[in-house]
Amino acid sequence: MAMNVKPVPAIDDEINEIRLATAEIINTQILPMEGKLWGWVSDGANASKEAVEEARELRHQIQDRVKKEKLWAPHLPREFGGMGLSFMQHAYMNEVLAYSPGAASLFGVVAPNSGNQKILLKYGTPEQHEKWLKPLTDGTMQSAFSMTEPDNAGSDPRSIQTRAVLDGDEWVINGHKWFTSNGFAAEFYIVMCRTADADGAGDTDKMTQIIVPRKTPGVNIVRGVPVWGKASSHCEIIYDNVRVPKENQLGRTGTGHQAAQDRLGAGRVYHCMNSVGSMWRAFDLMVERAMTREVHGGEKLEQKQFIQGFIADSYIDIQAARLMTIHCAEKMETGADPRTDISAIKIFVPEMYHRVVDRAIQVWGAAGVSGDLPLANMYLSARTLRLADGPDEVHRILIAKNILRRYHAGETWDFGN
Repeated sequence: MAMNVKPVPAIDDEINEIRLATAEIINTQILPMEGKLWGWVSDGANASKEAVEEARELRHQIQDRVKKEKLWAPHLPREFGGMGLSFMQHAYMNEVLAYSPGAASLFGVVAPNSGNQKILLKYGTPEQHEKWLKPLTDGTMQSAFSMTEPDNAGSDPRSIQTRAVLDGDEWVINGHKWFTSNGFAAEFYIVMCRTADADGAGDTDKMTQIIVPRKTPGVNIVRGVPVWGKASSHCEIIYDNVRVPKENQLGRTGTGHQAAQDRLGAGRVYHCMNSVGSMWRAFDLMVERAMTREVHGGEKLEQKQFIQGFIADSYIDIQAARLMTIHCAEKMETGADPRTDISAIKIFVPEMYHRVVDRAIQVWGAAGVSGDLPLANMYLSARTLRLADGPDEVHRILIAKNILRRYHAGETWDFGN
């Protein structure tokens, strides 16, 4: 099964060319090799060294092709080795990339590195660009983002208790984090800290992001936190009197909260466009199964009204999710206030993603929950997205507050302007 991407008259030629070129690589080099690249097909045994080496070599070959086609790092400007795409162009490309889970990493877009690259780009100094951003973009260095804490609400970044205090020309960091993604492989972490001026004033409302090399004394990795019953690289870390140079600070003291919002706002849109791409994959798998699976005396599943309902409902869910996400991305591109729309798609799209994948699993039966297909991992991803980047409940409150604020100001529900 290949992804069927055609030029869309409503979008410009450059976006169409990017989508078609991306789909060509996914169809010819990634989809046929998914089992070897990502290890979906597993008998429960550990992968052999030969299999690991084969997967690594395949990834290098695909990455070389991506770079040759100038499709590497769509989220970064050309001067830093990226494609220099606009927000909308990147969103449309993400939809295609997400058709194969993991494909984005072969195009230089993988969390948390991609988010860290954007933060380094905006808030980093030229020296930080040279030392951290360029190797991160080249793929010769890995990073992690260390914000969430086990004892404080992740929905409220201002509740963070990890503290950094200036001692001469060094920040001294103490705190307890978890779900620090990519924690084992990262050469450095970007750590969200509560900071104070040298005299200790103003520490209640100042957040600062600080670069911490993983091998710095006092960085103690407790464990990789299991996720959905599986081992993960989302690390629990204790920072115990960790000392790093003052120049490792990103941006001015107190800009950490805004930097996090910059990262999360765009990231929520990209997550939703990724979800749409994954939904199309689940939809294709479901329809393919319905057209080929024989049941009850030779009838195909597609002849059953229940299955026809699944197909119709999934198509509706995908199109609604897609159009909402594109509308939000357009507002971000034009500079309009996107906050209400970001929260709306953050709630709506994962719910649609969950429904579409759930139906696909139902049509595939036992195979749907096996490791032979990507559906089981998609199902878990959809559920996780209802927590990641803020729980649904917080975003519902934000939507209501924004709407009420507009009405009190004599405006309307029309957020299109």
